[in-house]
Amino acid sequence: MNKQHLSLFGLKFHPFRPGVPLEALMPLPSVEAFCRRVEFSMGDGGFVMITGDPGTGKSVALRQLSHRLGKQRDVVVGNIDHPQSRVSDFYRELGDIFGVGLGAHNRWGGFKALRERWSAHISSTMTRPVLIIDEAQEMLSTVFSELRILSSQEFDSDHLLCVVFAGDGRLPDRFRHPDLLPLGSRIRRRLHLDYAAREELLACLDHVLDAAGNPGLMTSELKATLAEHAAGNYRIMMNIGDELLAAAAEREQSQLDEKLFLEIFAPQPKKKPSRKKAS
Repeated sequence: MNKQHLSLFGLKFHPFRPGVPLEALMPLPSVEAFCRRVEFSMGDGGFVMITGDPGTGKSVALRQLSHRLGKQRDVVVGNIDHPQSRVSDFYRELGDIFGVGLGAHNRWGGFKALRERWSAHISSTMTRPVLIIDEAQEMLSTVFSELRILSSQEFDSDHLLCVVFAGDGRLPDRFRHPDLLPLGSRIRRRLHLDYAAREELLACLDHVLDAAGNPGLMTSELKATLAEHAAGNYRIMMNIGDELLAAAAEREQSQLDEKLFLEIFAPQPKKKPSRKKAS
């Protein structure tokens, strides 16, 4: 959406796209409580997990958690961008994140160098580095096991990292497999995000539109309609809003209402095939 369209709607940013500013993300009480518990764990490290079906708010929770942790003094927060990597590539990505040069064919050297870097950071700051892994259900079992061993020392009594796993419903199932039970049993804090209630969806719409600068962009009736059609899913609701905003921009319509919703999303009646008269 260009500046002309934003001006038409009186918006500072597109309110229905994933990259909205942090202040436009509605703080859910369950996410706020989880973030506080993770902050409390920073001195000891270990593993925590966020799970939920697609569209229930995992990405938003990760953005909020990463921002809160990153504001703390001396805390280093790194994100894994390719969770499907094999062990060798996983080490290379860790090296890039934490500024450690790793040899391509020396896993022991990489293992030792990363642990020394993390130990030095802990000694000087008394905080654990944080590693966030989204879509963690895609990780290989060998990488999960390597990370468990890599990030602990002193017979598992000392953790060198705080690791945040996030994924869909397959992730808890992965940790129930015998090969990954040693890791699953070490997850200290868990947050499961469920489908949102109608009131939560309405509150989210109000919050994001207010933050975007135009709380009256949608009529109250349209907000209620979106909340009812989203099936408890934030992403579905935002996708509908995005489609409506695009249609309104084409028509140079400054407010979104139920009439527009019906025109865009109401099923069109099927045309009956015409019958030719026999000659």
